Amino acid sequence: MAGILVAVFWAILVSFLAVVLVRLAQTLRATTALVADVTEQAVPLLADASATLRSAQTQLDKVDAIASDVQEVTSNASALSTTVASTFGGPLVKVAAFGYGVRQAIGRRTAAEPEPDRARRTSRRTVIVGRTVPSARDRKRNGRSSRGQKD
Repeated sequence: MAGILVAVFWAILVSFLAVVLVRLAQTLRATTALVADVTEQAVPLLADASATLRSAQTQLDKVDAIASDVQEVTSNASALSTTVASTFGGPLVKVAAFGYGVRQAIGRRTAAEPEPDRARRTSRRTVIVGRTVPSARDRKRNGRSSRGQKD
C-alpha cells in the first residue's frame, strides 16, 4: 500500500511539474516574441533619433558660427563708434560752442541796435501767387487785424 501511495504521489508531482514547465515555456515564447517586436520597432526609432541629433548638431554649429560673426561685428561697431567719438567729438563740441557764442554775440548786437533799424530789418513780406501780403507784425503794428481784411 505504501508503494501505491508513493507512486500516486510521484504521478501527481510529475503532472504538476509538467504543467508548470508547459506554462513556463509559453511565457518564454511570449517574452521572445515581445523582445523581437520591441527590437523591430526600436532600431528604426534609434536610427531616426541619431539622424535628428546629427541634424541638430549641424544646426548648432551654424548658430555658433553666426553668433561668433555677430560678436565680431559688435566689437567692430564698438571700436568704430569709439574712434568716431574720439575723432569728431572734440571738434564738434568746439564748433557747437563757437556757434553758440556767435549767436549770443549777434543777439547782444541786435539788442543794442536802435528800434527803427530793427523794425526795418524785421519787416518781411510774404508773396502768395503774385500778391504781396504784409507780415503779421506789420498788421499788428499798424493796428489792423489779420481777419476779415483784404490787401
